[in-house]
Amino acid sequence: MATVDLTTENFKDVIEQNDFVIIDFWAPWCGPCQSFGPVYEEVSEKHDDVVFAKVNTEEQQELAGMFNVRSIPTLMIFREQVILFSEAGALQQSAFEKLIEDAKALDMEKVHQEVAKQQQEQEQQAQS
Repeated sequence: MATVDLTTENFKDVIEQNDFVIIDFWAPWCGPCQSFGPVYEEVSEKHDDVVFAKVNTEEQQELAGMFNVRSIPTLMIFREQVILFSEAGALQQSAFEKLIEDAKALDMEKVHQEVAKQQQEQEQQAQS
């Protein structure tokens, strides 16, 4: 599967219309980003059920800022509109594959319950 270029214009639609999205925040001048790029592309070919997206942080500074991306490359995984993973650093192909398999194996019903619980606790703290 080819990667999708994310922008502020299409970000919301891509996240809302796809159950599993992996985002690579990168920049053209970033050496580790350049070396991770082929790994990202190769892994994307193996997972037709996942949308692989890229955010050029030079061109999409607003998106990078929205997610507090301070170091690149940064990988972020969304499943059912929930951020499951966000970490800076290039991964080796085997580690990237394992990360994807682990994210696929998660029980999203439990994840949604935990997110709801955390939101409720935050609301209660804000009211205190």
